[in-house]
Amino acid sequence: MSKRQLAMVMDLNKCIGCQTCTVACKTQWTNRNGREYMYWNNVETYPGAGYPKNWMELGGGFDAAGDLQPGVIPDLEADYGVPWDYNYDSLQNGASFEPNVEPTWGPNWDEDEGAGVFPQDNYFFYLPRICNHCTNPGCLSACPRDAIFKREEDGVVLVDLDRCQGYRYCIAGCPYKKIYFNPKISKSEKCILCFPRIEQGLPPACAQQCVGRIRFVGFLDDEEGQVSQLVNKYKVALGLRPEYGTQPNVYYVPPTESPAKFDAEGKIIEGSTRLPVEELEKLFGPEVHQAIKTLKSEMKKRKETGESELMDILIAYQHSDMFRLDNNYYHEVAKAKGQHPLAPVDTRYIAGKFTKDTHTMNFTHGGHGAVGGHH
Repeated sequence: MSKRQLAMVMDLNKCIGCQTCTVACKTQWTNRNGREYMYWNNVETYPGAGYPKNWMELGGGFDAAGDLQPGVIPDLEADYGVPWDYNYDSLQNGASFEPNVEPTWGPNWDEDEGAGVFPQDNYFFYLPRICNHCTNPGCLSACPRDAIFKREEDGVVLVDLDRCQGYRYCIAGCPYKKIYFNPKISKSEKCILCFPRIEQGLPPACAQQCVGRIRFVGFLDDEEGQVSQLVNKYKVALGLRPEYGTQPNVYYVPPTESPAKFDAEGKIIEGSTRLPVEELEKLFGPEVHQAIKTLKSEMKKRKETGESELMDILIAYQHSDMFRLDNNYYHEVAKAKGQHPLAPVDTRYIAGKFTKDTHTMNFTHGGHGAVGGHH
């Protein structure tokens, strides 16, 4: 059990799907060395197949009794997609603009497709996803090597690269499929919540670069922080797919507004809404009904009185106020461990002294692999 839990809240009412967060993460962590196909952060269009393809149907997580469920390992080529670039060097010679390989899938492949019939009742919204740094991680329970651990200091879930042997049980065990296999080094890797930045009081790259100001980062036990207030006080920030039993620590403020529907003659259907609440319940559980009720009540209050603490939090007037990161806390942790304050508190992820680059990239290793659950 971690002493404290770092968490993130994303306000889906403000996400514009610009992928700036995706680019920030990609350029900092996963643009080379076998990670080219990985997107530790991606923004999906919902409803949609997502990334990897149909991840909600690939198993993992826990049942009501707390038993780890069997899961499927996504196929690198079919479900993640082969990384590709474009023939920029040939364009000056009159060549047409084409990818250098035949694309198969990608992190935003079904972007803006959504559901419904245009223009009567079509709808979609954006769903950014990172590792949830769960309180009860399926990946950790699935690993027979004890290579995955939750940091005592802040609950960040990391992979010990020296212990990892690339069995990939962790991928099957994660119901969100947010842990990846690096075929170049035969190790599993995942979002590290930018812990080297956080330890110095800096937010994760995805949150820092978010132009829509949708991401709040802080400790759940910080009662004055925005994260704690959104999750614990107002209860408008909810975990993704709570029935998976992993207790995720990335939370979402559900979308509350959508345009009205049109009838066959192109007239507005009064009182209608395009976004089915059933879809939101599928993502966030039955608590989403009360969360939306609270959000709409506070929006009305703000409109009528000009005051609402909840709306002030969500508007996020100052970007820096969205991040409550106590670097003094981490300095004290480092001091207690006899480490320099500027050194990473935990080196198990970044050490990798036994990790050798002895494998070549291979995106054609067959189909899905099913792995049974175990403890």
